[in-house]
Amino acid sequence: MIEKLASISLTILLLAACTAAADDVVDGPDRMSATLLVGNKAENSLSFINLETGKETARRDTGDQPHEIAISPDGRLAAVVSYGGQSIDVFDIKAQEKVETVNLSPNKRPHGILWLDDGRIIATTEGSDSITIVSPPTGEEQQREVSAISTGQKGSHMLVITPDKSRAFVTNMQSGTLSVLDLNSMKKIKDLPAGTEPEGLAITPDGETIWVADRQGNMLRVFDAQSLEELSAIETGSFPIRVAISPDGQIAVTSNLGDGALGIFDVATRTAKDDIVVSGSAEARQVTILFSPDGRKLYAAETGPDTVAEIDMSAGTVLRRFKVGADGDGLGIILNENIAKE
Repeated sequence: MIEKLASISLTILLLAACTAAADDVVDGPDRMSATLLVGNKAENSLSFINLETGKETARRDTGDQPHEIAISPDGRLAAVVSYGGQSIDVFDIKAQEKVETVNLSPNKRPHGILWLDDGRIIATTEGSDSITIVSPPTGEEQQREVSAISTGQKGSHMLVITPDKSRAFVTNMQSGTLSVLDLNSMKKIKDLPAGTEPEGLAITPDGETIWVADRQGNMLRVFDAQSLEELSAIETGSFPIRVAISPDGQIAVTSNLGDGALGIFDVATRTAKDDIVVSGSAEARQVTILFSPDGRKLYAAETGPDTVAEIDMSAGTVLRRFKVGADGDGLGIILNENIAKE
């Protein structure tokens, strides 16, 4: 009973701290004119956050469990997976409205998602041990074609694509592997051992290395994208559930759920540099992380108190927190100047 009361008290304190952080920050000259999208997976909704004001401007219904988000190359649309089902919702970002739902049947439980510059949408479909590829709409009826590549592995959760769009890499949580798939031949190349429970995944902008976060093993593994050789295994903080690479390709960041912190790593030397405390507590249930387009800020979804923290990467401090929906997790960002006009 005492432990339960202590846990409740800690959660209340954490919520209070998040609210205070949002209220205390004043407007600054470096506020981005941008829109942050947040998938609220416990209430099946999508939040639109104005990053200049820090306020939510709209909240729209989604499919079941909207875990991850991808922005279209032209900045006009956002694709949101329905992890509890077998579809992807497409939203017009400027209008803040749903405009399409893509049925992935027979593929199930889409999670990690990317929107490629050739118009294809690619998502892991965990319930079918595969990735699913959705073509751009064609013809008078603007129909999409759906195809899939089997991983043959369990828990196919996150994915990255090489810059030349020839290969996909997929983390398989239950199998403890990293699958390498050929997008041209539509076949699997190989499964690589990747620790106890690999989940978080990132690729450097030059496409040379793949970074895999083993959340149970507290390790960050680096693979050569061409030779598929494991180059390094680096210790991390507690439960590194996500990994992101800065836009300039210089640093890798892990989202350490167990510490409520970020781990900072030098990409060139593949060594640990520093840690940034965000909440400092596992109670925040910090999951998804996303860099701003200029790399100066990073956004961390705290699914416990239903907030998203904005972190100044140079100072290593939390600037603001935004209140979102229940279990706000998946993130997407687009500069308002890049949102296509109708």
